[in-house]
Amino acid sequence: MPRLAVYALVVCLLAVAAAVVSFVEGSVLIGVVWILLAGLSSNMTWYYIRRSRTSRPDSPATN
Repeated sequence: MPRLAVYALVVCLLAVAAAVVSFVEGSVLIGVVWILLAGLSSNMTWYYIRRSRTSRPDSPATN
């Protein structure tokens, strides 16, 4: 997994945790912002994973 994908995944997990804390404390607006950030970082994770898969040549061991 590429390094940027790992970083984006960590950001996604931290944003979900922050959203849960925000909702538990009663701050709905901030929780929604954290959910949107989690969605963005999740899409970035998939993008970097797919980009790394398409950029490297296919090898017999991975097919």
